[in-house]
Amino acid sequence: MTSEGKYVIHATIRTESGVVARKDVVGAIFGQTEGLLGEDLQLRKLQRTGRIGHVDVSLNNNKGRVNGTIEVSSSLDQVSTAVIGAALETIDRIGPCKAIIKVSQIENIRSAKRESVIDRAKQLLLSIVNSASSESKNILDEVKTVLTLDTEVDYSEMTAGPNIEEGDALIIVEGRNDVRNLLKFGIKNAIATMGSGIKPELIKLAGKKKTVTAFVDGDRGGKLLLLEISGKLGKSLTHVAVAPQSREVEHLEGKVITKCLNQKETAAKFVSRVQTELQKDDDATVGRGNASLEAPEEIKTWAVHFEGLKRNQAVIINEDGSKSDTIGAKDLEKALSESQNAQGLIFAGKVSDRIFELASGAGIPCVVGNSVGNQTLKLGVQAFSTSDLS
Repeated sequence: MTSEGKYVIHATIRTESGVVARKDVVGAIFGQTEGLLGEDLQLRKLQRTGRIGHVDVSLNNNKGRVNGTIEVSSSLDQVSTAVIGAALETIDRIGPCKAIIKVSQIENIRSAKRESVIDRAKQLLLSIVNSASSESKNILDEVKTVLTLDTEVDYSEMTAGPNIEEGDALIIVEGRNDVRNLLKFGIKNAIATMGSGIKPELIKLAGKKKTVTAFVDGDRGGKLLLLEISGKLGKSLTHVAVAPQSREVEHLEGKVITKCLNQKETAAKFVSRVQTELQKDDDATVGRGNASLEAPEEIKTWAVHFEGLKRNQAVIINEDGSKSDTIGAKDLEKALSESQNAQGLIFAGKVSDRIFELASGAGIPCVVGNSVGNQTLKLGVQAFSTSDLS
């Protein structure tokens, strides 16, 4: 934004072929409009009297063609400025080259300055509020709390912000106080599960949204709630945000809430990681599973996927029953980390602790290997051997 004049004419320029310089463009502007607009709008005269400012030209030469921009500042009235802009579009040749000039915008400098003033005033006002004493901040927070509590709504017996049905984003929290704390800081699209299971109305609402984020406490209870939400919402749950370790959403400060939401992670991978962590905790507390189950008929059909596999090679069974390309041992970890919604892993070797960990981290519930140790259930992953498939 320039400080010269009341308006700025913004135009684009393009030549069909040939190379031109900035001075060629400026010369064409003054030369080809001379006598076109009458005595009162002669550009050279208007520039000498300061009614028309400097003509700024920026050009880019690319493979024999020239593209660029032109800016002309004006202190004339709206009508005269528009006439000059239209006159620029009559220029059809610059030097030896055919040219096309189009006015893209006539900018009102005063309006732009006014918007700049408003934006700067907002910044200054925020700095005043942020630099206030702690006592004043406490008073302000208390007043804001009273005001924002009135904006909460009841949605099928679930406390929610007033904007949950608007827009493409939804935040799911645990309780009423979580919603109220988010409202304090201007977040109005949160809804609480109310600790009584995931209601069908919430599942239906989440299904309409493009982005659904579960924002849970940073303790074991938060992880368990996340697994419940994930189990009920399925693919409708897209992201997960977690409060800092051992802290609850209802007690977080505004800047911490913003940081947590900005650092949200993709739901599928995060949920798989939480499942692994909880399973490890359970293993350490009550011992590891040693289930011996008969392979389901669907898994028995996977036996054909062992054909052609060499030792320690693998294939991933996708959600639709198709298989991936053959994966070598050194590439298995990367392939599993990049997989989405896989339902099984075929491994031409013994199912070791490492295979259990990789499968669990990828959210894969079943693994079939050439052989399995005494432990067939670990980290939420059920392992079968080829002998179980016959």
